Amino acid sequence: MIKTYQYNDNIQLSEHFNSKEFRCKCGKPHEYKVSETLVNNLEVLFGKLDCSKIIVTSGYRCVQHDKNVGGSGSGQHVEGTASDICCYDKDGKPIDSRLVCCKAQDIGFKGIANINMSYQYTHVDMRQNGKWYGDEVVSYSTVTDDFYKYFHIERDEEKEDDDMSGALNGIDISYCQTKVDWNKVTSDFVIARAGYGKVASQKDNMFESHYAGAKSRGIPIGAYWYSYATSEAEAEQEADVCLEILKGKQFEYPIFYDVEEKRQFDLGKEKVSAIIRAFLSKVEAAGYWVGLYMSASPLKDFVEDDIRNRYAIWVANTGVSKPSYSGAYGVWQYKVGTAPGVTGDVDLDYCYVDYPSAIKANGLNGFSKDDTKPAPTTDKDTIDVEIKFNGKTYKGTLEA
Repeated sequence: MIKTYQYNDNIQLSEHFNSKEFRCKCGKPHEYKVSETLVNNLEVLFGKLDCSKIIVTSGYRCVQHDKNVGGSGSGQHVEGTASDICCYDKDGKPIDSRLVCCKAQDIGFKGIANINMSYQYTHVDMRQNGKWYGDEVVSYSTVTDDFYKYFHIERDEEKEDDDMSGALNGIDISYCQTKVDWNKVTSDFVIARAGYGKVASQKDNMFESHYAGAKSRGIPIGAYWYSYATSEAEAEQEADVCLEILKGKQFEYPIFYDVEEKRQFDLGKEKVSAIIRAFLSKVEAAGYWVGLYMSASPLKDFVEDDIRNRYAIWVANTGVSKPSYSGAYGVWQYKVGTAPGVTGDVDLDYCYVDYPSAIKANGLNGFSKDDTKPAPTTDKDTIDVEIKFNGKTYKGTLEA
C-alpha cells in the first residue's frame, strides 16, 4: 500500500523510519507518497546489516525535482516506492554499497543499484514489473542478475563458518524488550524469559505479552528461567514456580534453565551440576523438553558430562565466529544486535535442531501426540461410535 502524507507530517512509520525522512527535497512544501512495503523492507535490511542507522538521502520526488536530478519524471521515486540510502555500521562507518546491494537482493527489493564511485550510497525500490540490478558507476542499465557474483562476495559471509548453513535465526527476549511490533518480527523462533528465582511474583512482566505476540504470528516459541538457586531444594522451588507460570501454554522450543550467577559457580562443579539436575529433572517429569543455557566457558568448567549429554544445550558465546565450547549444542546465542520489529538491542541466536517436530511428535510442552496426526479424509460422512455390551467396549466408524 502507498500512503500519502502532508509536508509537515511527523509520523513514525516503523521502528527506525519517520515519514518526514521520505518527503521531497525540492524545497517546496507539498504532499508526498511512501510505500509501506518499502518501509517494511528497509526495516528488514536494517536488521540484516546490523545497522546503527540508515539515512534516506532521497525518498519521494515530485515530477519536477526528479527531472532536475536527472530522472525521467515518472520513475519509482515519483511513485513513492524508492529510496536512496546510506547504511551505517555500529562503529558509525558507512557500510559498503556492494554488501548492501547483496542483502537488498536477498530481502526482495526489485530495483537495486550502487549509485556513486565511493560505494557508500544505494538505490532500492519496490517496482512491480521486472528487476533492475544496476551499478550507476558503470551503467544505468541492468548489469547483473546476481550481485554476489557481480561484486565477488561470498553468500552468507556474516556467518563465517559452514556450521551456519541451514541454521534458523531467532531472538531471545525478556522484560528488556518492552516494545515489540509482532507484525514486523521476521525471526524463525523466539525464546522468552518466563521469570526468575523461586517466588511467583518474579514472573517476567513481559512474558504474557511476548508469548501472545509470538503465538499471534505463528512463530515457534520456547522459554527460559533465570536461576539464583544455591541448593537443590531452591532449584526445585524454582522449578515449581516455573511450571505454574508455564501451565496452559504450548511451547515449540525447550524450556531452558539459565545458570550464570558467580555465587553459583563459587560452589564448584559438583554442586552446580546437582542444582541443574534438580531443576531440569523436575520440569522434565512434568512433560517438558528441557535444556540448559550457559556461557561457553562455565559450560565446560562447571557442568558434568551427564547433563551436557542428556539435555538440550543453548550456549552463549558472542563476538566469535564459532563457540569455544566443543560439545554438542542445539542453540547458539552469537551476538547482541537488532532485529525487525524489536525496539533496541536484542540477543540473536542460531538454532540447528528441529525442536518443534520432536516436541510435538512426543506430545511434550503442552502438546499432545494427537496434535501431529492429520485429520482423517473421506468422501463420505461418518460417525465415530462407542458401544458397551456385556462388559466390553466396541469402537468403530459408521457411515451416516
